[in-house]
Amino acid sequence: MEKLGYKNCLAEAIGTMVLVFMGCGSAVLLGVDAAGGHLAVALAFGLSIVAMAYVIGNVSGCHINPAVSLGAFLDKRISATVFCGYLGSQVIGAIGGAALLKVVSDFAGVDKTGALGSNLAAGAGDIYGALIIEVVLTFIFVLVILGVTDDKSKGTIAGVVIGLTLTFVHIVGIPLTGTSVNPARSIGPALLSGSNAALNDLWIFIAAPFVGAILAAIVYKVIKVKKED
Repeated sequence: MEKLGYKNCLAEAIGTMVLVFMGCGSAVLLGVDAAGGHLAVALAFGLSIVAMAYVIGNVSGCHINPAVSLGAFLDKRISATVFCGYLGSQVIGAIGGAALLKVVSDFAGVDKTGALGSNLAAGAGDIYGALIIEVVLTFIFVLVILGVTDDKSKGTIAGVVIGLTLTFVHIVGIPLTGTSVNPARSIGPALLSGSNAALNDLWIFIAAPFVGAILAAIVYKVIKVKKED
Protein backbone atom coordinates (compact mmCIF):
# COMPACT_ATOMS: atom_id res chain seq x y z
CA MET A 1 0.00 0.00 0.00
CA GLU A 2 1.27 3.48 -0.91
CA LYS A 3 2.80 5.50 1.94
CA LEU A 4 2.49 9.25 2.29
CA GLY A 5 5.65 11.31 1.85
CA TYR A 6 6.66 14.70 0.55
CA LYS A 7 7.80 13.27 -2.79
CA ASN A 8 4.50 11.72 -3.78
CA CYS A 9 2.57 14.76 -2.51
CA LEU A 10 4.82 17.05 -4.53
CA ALA A 11 4.40 14.80 -7.56
CA GLU A 12 0.61 14.98 -7.26
CA ALA A 13 0.71 18.77 -6.92
CA ILE A 14 2.95 19.16 -9.98
CA GLY A 15 0.94 16.70 -12.04
CA THR A 16 -2.35 18.42 -11.24
CA MET A 17 -0.84 21.82 -11.97
CA VAL A 18 0.26 20.62 -15.42
CA LEU A 19 -3.16 19.10 -16.12
CA VAL A 20 -4.99 22.31 -15.25
CA PHE A 21 -2.54 24.62 -17.00
CA MET A 22 -2.40 22.62 -20.23
CA GLY A 23 -5.99 21.37 -20.32
CA CYS A 24 -7.79 24.52 -19.23
CA GLY A 25 -5.13 26.58 -21.01
CA SER A 26 -6.06 25.03 -24.34
CA ALA A 27 -9.69 25.98 -23.75
CA VAL A 28 -8.80 29.51 -22.65
CA LEU A 29 -6.46 30.26 -25.55
CA LEU A 30 -8.04 28.21 -28.35
CA GLY A 31 -11.69 28.07 -27.38
CA VAL A 32 -13.95 25.13 -28.20
CA ASP A 33 -16.19 26.69 -30.84
CA ALA A 34 -13.59 27.11 -33.57
CA ALA A 35 -12.95 24.26 -35.99
CA GLY A 36 -11.05 21.57 -34.15
CA GLY A 37 -11.17 23.47 -30.86
CA HIS A 38 -13.35 20.90 -29.11
CA LEU A 39 -11.04 18.03 -30.07
CA ALA A 40 -7.89 20.04 -29.31
CA VAL A 41 -9.04 20.68 -25.74
CA ALA A 42 -9.97 17.03 -25.24
CA LEU A 43 -6.54 15.96 -26.51
CA ALA A 44 -4.78 18.51 -24.29
CA PHE A 45 -6.33 16.96 -21.19
CA GLY A 46 -5.65 13.43 -22.38
CA LEU A 47 -2.06 14.09 -23.41
CA SER A 48 -1.39 15.82 -20.09
CA ILE A 49 -2.34 12.59 -18.34
CA VAL A 50 -0.16 10.52 -20.65
CA ALA A 51 2.85 12.77 -20.11
CA MET A 52 2.47 12.91 -16.35
CA ALA A 53 1.81 9.16 -16.05
CA TYR A 54 5.27 8.42 -17.41
CA VAL A 55 6.92 11.09 -15.26
CA ILE A 56 5.31 10.69 -11.84
CA GLY A 57 3.49 7.36 -12.16
CA ASN A 58 6.29 5.54 -10.34
CA VAL A 59 6.35 8.22 -7.61
CA SER A 60 2.69 8.67 -6.68
CA GLY A 61 0.67 6.59 -9.13
CA CYS A 62 -0.22 9.79 -11.01
CA HIS A 63 -3.74 10.18 -9.66
CA ILE A 64 -3.79 13.99 -10.10
CA ASN A 65 -7.52 13.80 -9.42
CA PRO A 66 -9.30 13.45 -6.03
CA ALA A 67 -11.93 11.18 -7.63
CA VAL A 68 -9.21 8.78 -8.77
CA SER A 69 -7.64 8.86 -5.32
CA LEU A 70 -11.03 8.10 -3.77
CA GLY A 71 -11.45 5.13 -6.11
CA ALA A 72 -7.99 3.86 -5.14
CA PHE A 73 -8.79 4.30 -1.45
CA LEU A 74 -12.08 2.40 -1.74
CA ASP A 75 -10.27 -0.38 -3.61
CA LYS A 76 -7.81 -0.54 -0.67
CA ARG A 77 -4.80 0.55 -2.70
CA ILE A 78 -4.01 3.60 -0.57
CA SER A 79 -4.66 4.48 3.07
CA ALA A 80 -6.94 7.22 4.38
CA THR A 81 -3.83 9.25 5.25
CA VAL A 82 -2.51 9.03 1.69
CA PHE A 83 -5.95 9.89 0.29
CA CYS A 84 -6.15 13.06 2.41
CA GLY A 85 -2.57 14.02 1.57
CA TYR A 86 -3.14 13.50 -2.15
CA LEU A 87 -6.42 15.43 -2.07
CA GLY A 88 -4.77 18.46 -0.48
CA SER A 89 -1.81 18.28 -2.86
CA GLN A 90 -4.07 18.02 -5.89
CA VAL A 91 -6.16 21.03 -4.90
CA ILE A 92 -3.01 23.08 -4.24
CA GLY A 93 -1.62 22.01 -7.61
CA ALA A 94 -4.85 22.90 -9.37
CA ILE A 95 -4.91 26.36 -7.81
CA GLY A 96 -1.27 26.83 -8.84
CA GLY A 97 -2.05 25.77 -12.40
CA ALA A 98 -5.04 28.10 -12.56
CA ALA A 99 -2.98 30.98 -11.15
CA LEU A 100 -0.28 30.42 -13.77
CA LEU A 101 -2.92 30.25 -16.48
CA LYS A 102 -4.51 33.49 -15.26
CA VAL A 103 -1.16 35.27 -15.51
CA VAL A 104 -0.64 33.96 -19.04
CA SER A 105 -4.18 34.74 -20.21
CA ASP A 106 -4.11 38.23 -18.69
CA PHE A 107 -0.77 38.88 -20.35
CA ALA A 108 -2.08 37.63 -23.70
CA GLY A 109 -5.41 39.38 -23.23
CA VAL A 110 -7.25 36.21 -24.21
CA ASP A 111 -9.75 34.04 -22.38
CA LYS A 112 -12.12 32.52 -24.90
CA THR A 113 -14.03 30.71 -22.16
CA GLY A 114 -14.66 33.90 -20.19
CA ALA A 115 -14.10 32.01 -16.92
CA LEU A 116 -10.60 30.54 -17.05
CA GLY A 117 -11.88 27.21 -18.32
CA SER A 118 -14.26 26.72 -15.39
CA ASN A 119 -16.99 24.09 -15.50
CA LEU A 120 -20.58 25.26 -15.82
CA ALA A 121 -23.88 23.39 -15.59
CA ALA A 122 -25.70 25.48 -18.20
CA GLY A 123 -24.71 23.38 -21.21
CA ALA A 124 -26.25 20.26 -19.67
CA GLY A 125 -29.62 21.99 -19.40
CA ASP A 126 -29.89 22.19 -15.62
CA ILE A 127 -28.24 21.09 -12.38
CA TYR A 128 -29.63 17.57 -12.61
CA GLY A 129 -28.37 17.12 -16.15
CA ALA A 130 -24.91 18.30 -15.13
CA LEU A 131 -24.88 15.96 -12.12
CA ILE A 132 -25.86 12.97 -14.24
CA ILE A 133 -23.32 13.57 -17.00
CA GLU A 134 -20.49 14.16 -14.52
CA VAL A 135 -21.36 11.06 -12.50
CA VAL A 136 -21.49 8.91 -15.65
CA LEU A 137 -18.28 10.27 -17.17
CA THR A 138 -16.37 9.96 -13.89
CA PHE A 139 -17.69 6.44 -13.40
CA ILE A 140 -16.33 5.42 -16.81
CA PHE A 141 -12.99 7.16 -16.24
CA VAL A 142 -12.33 5.75 -12.76
CA LEU A 143 -13.54 2.26 -13.72
CA VAL A 144 -11.03 2.18 -16.58
CA ILE A 145 -8.24 3.34 -14.25
CA LEU A 146 -9.04 0.72 -11.62
CA GLY A 147 -9.08 -1.99 -14.26
CA VAL A 148 -5.98 -1.10 -16.26
CA THR A 149 -3.82 -0.42 -13.19
CA ASP A 150 -4.89 -3.63 -11.47
CA ASP A 151 -3.10 -5.72 -14.08
CA LYS A 152 0.66 -5.28 -13.74
CA SER A 153 1.19 -6.70 -17.26
CA LYS A 154 -0.51 -3.59 -18.64
CA GLY A 155 1.81 -1.22 -16.76
CA THR A 156 3.64 0.01 -19.86
CA ILE A 157 0.46 1.01 -21.68
CA ALA A 158 -1.67 2.09 -18.71
CA GLY A 159 -0.79 5.78 -19.14
CA VAL A 160 -1.86 5.75 -22.79
CA VAL A 161 -5.13 3.95 -22.02
CA ILE A 162 -5.98 6.37 -19.22
CA GLY A 163 -5.07 9.40 -21.34
CA LEU A 164 -7.22 8.19 -24.23
CA THR A 165 -10.10 7.56 -21.85
CA LEU A 166 -9.86 11.08 -20.48
CA THR A 167 -9.84 12.32 -24.07
CA PHE A 168 -13.03 10.55 -25.06
CA VAL A 169 -14.94 11.53 -21.92
CA HIS A 170 -13.99 15.14 -22.72
CA ILE A 171 -15.24 14.76 -26.27
CA VAL A 172 -18.67 13.90 -24.88
CA GLY A 173 -18.64 16.21 -21.88
CA ILE A 174 -17.16 19.45 -23.20
CA PRO A 175 -20.37 20.66 -24.92
CA LEU A 176 -22.38 19.86 -21.79
CA THR A 177 -20.38 20.89 -18.71
CA GLY A 178 -16.89 21.56 -20.01
CA THR A 179 -16.05 18.17 -18.44
CA SER A 180 -14.74 18.02 -14.91
CA VAL A 181 -14.53 14.38 -13.72
CA ASN A 182 -11.98 15.92 -11.35
CA PRO A 183 -12.89 18.12 -8.34
CA ALA A 184 -9.42 19.71 -8.17
CA ARG A 185 -9.51 20.66 -11.87
CA SER A 186 -12.80 22.49 -11.18
CA ILE A 187 -11.78 24.12 -7.91
CA GLY A 188 -8.65 25.88 -9.22
CA PRO A 189 -10.18 27.77 -12.16
CA ALA A 190 -13.45 28.53 -10.32
CA LEU A 191 -11.63 30.18 -7.42
CA LEU A 192 -9.49 32.39 -9.66
CA SER A 193 -11.88 33.09 -12.53
CA GLY A 194 -13.91 35.80 -10.80
CA SER A 195 -17.03 34.11 -12.21
CA ASN A 196 -20.01 33.93 -9.86
CA ALA A 197 -21.60 31.30 -12.09
CA ALA A 198 -18.52 29.07 -11.82
CA LEU A 199 -18.48 29.40 -8.02
CA ASN A 200 -22.23 28.75 -7.77
CA ASP A 201 -21.91 25.57 -9.85
CA LEU A 202 -18.69 24.37 -8.22
CA TRP A 203 -20.42 22.04 -5.75
CA ILE A 204 -21.73 20.00 -8.69
CA PHE A 205 -18.22 19.36 -9.98
CA ILE A 206 -17.01 18.35 -6.54
CA ALA A 207 -19.93 16.10 -5.57
CA ALA A 208 -20.63 14.37 -8.89
CA PRO A 209 -17.07 13.10 -9.55
CA PHE A 210 -16.90 11.68 -6.03
CA VAL A 211 -20.22 9.89 -6.55
CA GLY A 212 -19.00 8.54 -9.89
CA ALA A 213 -15.79 7.30 -8.25
CA ILE A 214 -17.72 5.54 -5.48
CA LEU A 215 -19.93 3.79 -8.03
CA ALA A 216 -16.89 2.78 -10.08
CA ALA A 217 -15.18 1.28 -7.03
CA ILE A 218 -18.31 -0.68 -6.13
CA VAL A 219 -18.81 -2.01 -9.64
CA TYR A 220 -15.13 -2.89 -10.06
CA LYS A 221 -15.17 -4.81 -6.78
CA VAL A 222 -18.06 -6.89 -8.15
CA ILE A 223 -16.62 -7.61 -11.59
CA LYS A 224 -12.89 -7.93 -10.97
CA VAL A 225 -11.25 -11.31 -11.17
CA LYS A 226 -9.66 -12.40 -7.91
CA LYS A 227 -5.96 -13.09 -8.17
CA GLU A 228 -4.75 -16.53 -7.27
CA ASP A 229 -2.19 -16.76 -4.46
